Amino acid sequence: MQFKTIIEPFKIKVIEPIRITTEEERIKYLEEASYNLFSLKSDQVLIDFLTDSGTSAMSDNQWAGLMLGDESYAGSKSWDRMKESIHALTGYPFIFPTHQGRAAERIVYGKLGAKGKVFISNTHFDTTRANIEVTGAEAFDIPIPEAKETSVLHPFKGNMDIEKLESLITKHGKENIGAVILTVTNNSSGGQPVSMDNAKQISKICKKNGVVFILDCCRIAENSYFIKHREDGFENTTYFEIAQQMFSLADGCIMSAKKDAIVNMGGFFAFKDKDFADKCRETLIITEGYITYGGLSGRDMETIATGLHEVFDPDYLHYRISSTAYLGKKLHEMGVPVMLPIGGHAVYVDAKKLYSHIPPESYPGQALACDLYIKGGIRSCEIGSVMSGHNDAEGNFVCAPMELVRLAIPRRVYTQSHVEYVIEVFEKILEEHEKATGLEIIEAPRFLRHFTAKFRKLPVLTEV
Repeated sequence: MQFKTIIEPFKIKVIEPIRITTEEERIKYLEEASYNLFSLKSDQVLIDFLTDSGTSAMSDNQWAGLMLGDESYAGSKSWDRMKESIHALTGYPFIFPTHQGRAAERIVYGKLGAKGKVFISNTHFDTTRANIEVTGAEAFDIPIPEAKETSVLHPFKGNMDIEKLESLITKHGKENIGAVILTVTNNSSGGQPVSMDNAKQISKICKKNGVVFILDCCRIAENSYFIKHREDGFENTTYFEIAQQMFSLADGCIMSAKKDAIVNMGGFFAFKDKDFADKCRETLIITEGYITYGGLSGRDMETIATGLHEVFDPDYLHYRISSTAYLGKKLHEMGVPVMLPIGGHAVYVDAKKLYSHIPPESYPGQALACDLYIKGGIRSCEIGSVMSGHNDAEGNFVCAPMELVRLAIPRRVYTQSHVEYVIEVFEKILEEHEKATGLEIIEAPRFLRHFTAKFRKLPVLTEV
């Protein structure tokens, strides 16, 4: 029997108090943070939807694993357990731990990238793009056309455009392709899933051209859920088996374990090819640590090994996807423009539509993120022209394809009442959305500016 109420498939054993702030306090905090929500202190936030990375609540088995952590510098038993879990999932023989996903990106793309090289993805995430571009290489995003239309319904809007993939390989020459990267789910494109058929087509093209095919697999379990429930032929296949099949199509993978391994720190990369693995091993030892800990403590490796099993539990995945969809559905029904269909780890609000009076160069997504914090203490993340906008060679502003605000939901952290509160805050946002004003950047670094940029709120426009 199907019930209306989504219940969490766990009981609460330990709590972390939330400090309830006032709107006046939050205005002050935001001004002190120069309107950048990354600069807020955690105790100034009521509901933290900034990211689902490293913000999950661990299980009792994971906490118990902390006491089993083998902190040996070399040959740790905890590493053996983590490696066995990863090998069972991916099938890859050469596996390396790192302290988080971007460390793996830096090592792998540092070896594959260089000036003149090209990387192709359904959509590169911010740290991925930065680690590629810092080598002098170019990064191209080729999502399917439906991905850029938030109101269009498509079961796999995270897919890569196959025709564009073949065209880019032909244009730049297969010898100049650093790698083809498939992000599952597609985070920068609304948290949308990728179909197995799309992955198979990409794999076939890469094999034909001798191009490296890498899975960015930090949300592979959530992607497997959508394949099972949306793609023909997988109805009787387990989520774990679906993930195994997708891994078999690629040459290697990079994972931030802070997502679907349900831990607070950690990552890894794994490959089939020994020669490439040997090259990466050298850099790992220089920059992260020895190959059996790679910047991780033994207790972290224990929790990753456990989390990679827990994340494929059917009850957990049903709750995870359903609770995210509940929030997205409620916002959509009340008139908030959101990315449809709702993704797995987050609800993405279309700030370009909600704040249509604010032009892209005044950052409507950042404006909405700031308003959500002021009205309800909700910290979210702009995925738009702050993150991806830039000036071209002539100095003209080039806006991002979409102006989104991501409500990234930490795993096993918030209850249904927290979600209902978020919905109420959006009711207040809708009441006053036409009064919202944009921002301008007054200070920012060259790369990954959204993390540390400082903003100034633009004055309210008055009619003459």
